[in-house]
Amino acid sequence: MTSPTTSSTAPLSRGRRWGALAVLSASLIVIAMDMTILNMALPSMSAELHPSSDQQLWIVDIYSLVLAALLIPVAAVADRWGRKRMLMLGYGVFAAASLLVLVADSPGAVIGIRALLGVGGAMVMPTTLSLIRVVFTDPKERATALSVWAAASGLGSVGGPLVGGFLLEHFSWHSAFLVNVPLIALSALGGLLLLRESRVSGLGPFDGLSAVLSLVGMSFLVWSLKQFGKDADAAAAPAWIALVVAVVALGWFTARNIRSETPLLDVQLFRGRQFSAGIVAALSATFSLTAALLLVAQWLQLVHGASPVEAGVQLIPIVVVGAVSSLAAPLVSRWVGARVVLSGGLALAGTGLLLIGTAEHLTLPGVVAALCLVGAGMGALAIGSALIMGGSPPEKAGNAGALEETAYELGGTLGVTILGSISALVFSAGLTGSAVFASLQQRHPDAAAQARESLGAAMGTATELGVPELARQAGQAFTESLQVAGLAGGVLMVAAAALVFVLTPRGTSVAGGGH
Repeated sequence: MTSPTTSSTAPLSRGRRWGALAVLSASLIVIAMDMTILNMALPSMSAELHPSSDQQLWIVDIYSLVLAALLIPVAAVADRWGRKRMLMLGYGVFAAASLLVLVADSPGAVIGIRALLGVGGAMVMPTTLSLIRVVFTDPKERATALSVWAAASGLGSVGGPLVGGFLLEHFSWHSAFLVNVPLIALSALGGLLLLRESRVSGLGPFDGLSAVLSLVGMSFLVWSLKQFGKDADAAAAPAWIALVVAVVALGWFTARNIRSETPLLDVQLFRGRQFSAGIVAALSATFSLTAALLLVAQWLQLVHGASPVEAGVQLIPIVVVGAVSSLAAPLVSRWVGARVVLSGGLALAGTGLLLIGTAEHLTLPGVVAALCLVGAGMGALAIGSALIMGGSPPEKAGNAGALEETAYELGGTLGVTILGSISALVFSAGLTGSAVFASLQQRHPDAAAQARESLGAAMGTATELGVPELARQAGQAFTESLQVAGLAGGVLMVAAAALVFVLTPRGTSVAGGGH
């Protein structure tokens, strides 16, 4: 058999390469922003549409479920059909779904729109990575390009709450969806002008069964992890059943692709230590960043008393540090080596979480400073991307991009599930063990049961019943839970840093030298 080859081999001009990167990074900011902006729109949306608790969960979760399920099969289709075509189609789906919010008048309609946004996101995210891999053939340029890509991803994730808070102070909740349209339209125009079509020949027929197994396995895996992180008792049986289905489907998928001469996904990529180290780093970096931002955003607003916009502004230093770290990482790696930068970034993120966990008293400056260390771990994300894409041949760029995006999605989900569950357990124990909660339970058992579920519910109950001591105790319990979660997350991140250091071959370089 002949080896697969990519259809676009002649390099683009320097200006066109960097213009293409600007287009790809801008579209990534929109997709990443959409993952977090909904958190700000949900309260006003709920007040207008009155979704049930289950519908609220589906509004939040369906985007990431669809995204995770489609990453691998969509990337495989893009390799065969054309990566630019897939990107343009993804832009169209994302913009159309965002416009549909104008006629959304029910929770079911919003759930459908969020699912369509997930489809569009799955078409765009891995395709941006695979196109960067084929556009930037020089390893030094590619490392810089991927650092810009990583900075854009972090900017979108952290910028979502800030943009959402601003929009919701001036417009309705629909604006959190409509803001996507002009940004995506500009990206599509730039893509049409600057990007060249890229596809891979010689890949063989599309494996439909593997695509179905991937879709079922990933969607059930992500859903089960989310259920474990919400209510372990109520969701135990369904979550365990879903997890078993996911393991069986993904196991079958892996075995089938190992045996296939033309696999949908080349799992043999994991044999490369450089590639595997990059995947572990990608998963670990998003594990810490996603969970830390979720918990600290609640602490800033409900304990520290910040408005949504103020909380977003207070998180700006993390965005700045993360962007600088991502852009500087390739240059620093040329001095000290990619291995040190990759593991060191994860260690910095772990140190930031440990500082939150071990602080005697949490203060706003202390929390922001600690989160800046977590943001500095974004440098590891940039180097991880360079190792993943550099450790795979151009014809496997779609596979590599899909696996990296899958690592991001699983990392964020695991971070929220593990650290969120730890935080919830400690919060519940701290609140229910207080005298004010015991008194509330005797007088208002239903309200007490609701208050123990979350910090937001406890604060709402305290305001509704006029019990300020409950709010104070809830804030104290949540602060303690945040610190315990920070301690656990810090230990896990330091362990991940050590694993990545061992996995990364000595002398690995993102600039074309070494391994």
